[in-house]
Amino acid sequence: MKRLLVFVLLIFCLTESNAQSAANTVSSPDKNIVVNCDIATASYSVSYKGSIILKHSKLGVVREDEDFSKNLQLVKVTAPVIVKDNYTMLNAKKKNIRYIATQRIFETKTLSGKKMNIIFRVSNDGVAFHYEFPERSTGIKKITAETTSFHFNEGTRAWLQPKTEAQSGFEHTNPSYEAHYKIDIPTGTPSPGPNGWVYPALFKHNDTWMLITEAALGRTYCGTALQQYSPDNEYKINFPQAPEVFTNGKATLNPESPLPWITPWRIIVIGSMKTITESTLGTDLAFPARKIDPSFIKPGKASWSWVLQKDDSTIYRVQKKFIDYAAAMNWQYCLVDAEWDKRIGYDSIKLLTDYAKQKNVGILLWYNSAGSWNTVKMTPKDMLLTHESRIKEFSRLQQVGIKGIKVDFFSGDGQSMINYYQDILEDAATYKLLVNFHGATLPRGLQRTYPNFLTAEGVQGYEMITFNQNDANLYPQHAIMVAMVRNAFDPMDFTPMCLYKIPRITKTTTSAFELATSVTFLSGIQHFAETPEGMAHVPFYVQDFLRSIPNSWDDTKLIEAFPGKLYVIARKTGKKWYVATLNGEDIEKKLSLDLSFLKGKKGILITTGTGVKNEVSFATKNTVVPSNGKMEILVKGNDGFVAVFD
Repeated sequence: MKRLLVFVLLIFCLTESNAQSAANTVSSPDKNIVVNCDIATASYSVSYKGSIILKHSKLGVVREDEDFSKNLQLVKVTAPVIVKDNYTMLNAKKKNIRYIATQRIFETKTLSGKKMNIIFRVSNDGVAFHYEFPERSTGIKKITAETTSFHFNEGTRAWLQPKTEAQSGFEHTNPSYEAHYKIDIPTGTPSPGPNGWVYPALFKHNDTWMLITEAALGRTYCGTALQQYSPDNEYKINFPQAPEVFTNGKATLNPESPLPWITPWRIIVIGSMKTITESTLGTDLAFPARKIDPSFIKPGKASWSWVLQKDDSTIYRVQKKFIDYAAAMNWQYCLVDAEWDKRIGYDSIKLLTDYAKQKNVGILLWYNSAGSWNTVKMTPKDMLLTHESRIKEFSRLQQVGIKGIKVDFFSGDGQSMINYYQDILEDAATYKLLVNFHGATLPRGLQRTYPNFLTAEGVQGYEMITFNQNDANLYPQHAIMVAMVRNAFDPMDFTPMCLYKIPRITKTTTSAFELATSVTFLSGIQHFAETPEGMAHVPFYVQDFLRSIPNSWDDTKLIEAFPGKLYVIARKTGKKWYVATLNGEDIEKKLSLDLSFLKGKKGILITTGTGVKNEVSFATKNTVVPSNGKMEILVKGNDGFVAVFD
């Protein structure tokens, strides 16, 4: 009888333990990803296919009036529910996107009774969570720290970009997310400077890849990063440095808001590299699109003189030539860069715009974001700082027929600066202007919320290659890093592709590599670096490829990739698939690519020819994907190719 009683008690305890465990877990719909949330210790852990990949990571925030990172009491856990979302985008790796996740809300309170909800959503491709303060307040609440962390296993590797120090660099313009990645480093390696590491941040443990980012900042949070130090492989949230604020108004740095208040999503994409590359979590969790007249929102390609020809090219005669160039290439836009107001003038810009309209080309104009946060003097300046000055300028641009603006030199990630980006986007939408941010932060899904936001720099782009040989030497691996990580969710204005020559610089990539970036890089407006003179050296079949390349994509598939070494991507528009490859190493590689989804399809292949490496050298041939779906191809060092299949 005693043995039976002990047995019954044991079964009861096991059942109770399992029930408590289940009460604290959130599983992806396919059950491969499981989050365990422990409110008693304000922590969570994540397992993937039965293995822990994030251990005892911290949850919580600290407000001035209360600490929500410890001594939390669990009030209630909601039952698991499936949340779904369907949306479309013209400025992403996919057009029609479907999001499905399991959601649970952990309702907590502090010892003094203040409430905070922790909301988890777990999809088949990752984990997302954020904090909600459901109470109402009559005053502003301020967050002084966020204790969220990501605690990796020993042996995890990382691919991370340092965040540069505020007001360092050219004319005190940092941070602008322009640095080379630290590649395949051990977790726990400190960032070179106290501003930490930017998102997205890529990690790998055994065969599992993880990508960390954030979305839905709204107007009540700053942009964050990962802290400089990560003892025991634990990365914590880093708030921006003091100068990273909008100084022509209330210079709010760290998060503050009345209640109720919802913080941004913390996102961890989990799975194979294919999962990481094809995931859309960065926009799935962003705020839905504002109601904006869609008629003027047209992705496209642009000619741009400045990147290779610099300041002296911003004159009427040269810009007219670049309008002709865009028209001849069937590109939709021509970007006129800094100092156009002095070197060309408003009246002549009107003449250029009228001329471009006859050629079916739209004009884009550069602006200095202005403000005292840097010392850049380039003009137009001081025109976007207030709502009143913006509507005056944007109204004038609309009357002239300008299609969009490029706004440069922001100051970082403070809450007031995050609001400044959105102020510009909202006023620009009113006057049907497309927007491109340069010297800027990571978009964090902002392009979904504001569809007129077509691209942003936020990357060490092609202009740096034109300035010094070292950046040109690092370009092959850097191109793959930014395509895989920086460009994972958000449009990236890298301004790629010089097929011929870079003044004063020895190219390290083949022309076929350069051509492939027209497909591998995603940008709502792709500003190409190549000039009319350079394009004259390019074979007609390459020019025709660039005339017909799509302005947006319906779908994307990763074929094969490894950060900094190889990137093979397939993108679809209509019935055509474009396959592009970048080899980031200066070694020849024989690739056997799995194109089984294209087996039997006929296509045209553009590769490197037999000419000199640093000169224009192309070859083309017809090809057919074999019945086994395996395409064998040889790529040279720092080489690439493109293929188009109907």
